[in-house]
Amino acid sequence: MSKLAYYRVSTGDQSIEGQRNSLAGPFDKEFSDEGVSGAIPAADRPAFAALLNYIREGDVLHVAAIDRLGRDALDVQATVRKLIDKGVTVEVLGLGPIAKGVGELIVAVLAQIADMERNRIKERCDAGREAARVALAATGRTHRGKVSLGRPFAADAAHVVQWRKENGASIKGTARQFGLSEATVKRYCASL
Repeated sequence: MSKLAYYRVSTGDQSIEGQRNSLAGPFDKEFSDEGVSGAIPAADRPAFAALLNYIREGDVLHVAAIDRLGRDALDVQATVRKLIDKGVTVEVLGLGPIAKGVGELIVAVLAQIADMERNRIKERCDAGREAARVALAATGRTHRGKVSLGRPFAADAAHVVQWRKENGASIKGTARQFGLSEATVKRYCASL
């Protein structure tokens, strides 16, 4: 019997250390997906797929919260059911071991809450983008005062492209001239 842990964070600025500290191992093996959205099915995440290949009957899988398994209610339920059917105990911090029957019902409710939260986040993001578009069209600035919807321009793209053409400069030379990254110069050249 192995004691395993799974951690997941969605963005690069988040860390799995909070989850690791809250679970307070030690564990025989740990799996972590960093920078991977919970909207991606569990089996399609690299570390979780490796976990599924590794885990055996009698093992105990520890997670800090049900939403670490995913934010899609059906996927979370199917994942937990698959683990339980393999003879694995899923231990959720604050809930304890999840078993067939009542445990699956609790997972279903919590997974639905995680799914609703994901939908609310998406709705807020969509509403924010729409407000930014409307404000930008009306005032030339977004509702947050930015001059564009996407990433801000580091320089006037038309000026950079024109200078490059006039001087027959390379991408690298143009980047050096304007203090930009080569990727930015390439993006400017492709957009005009």
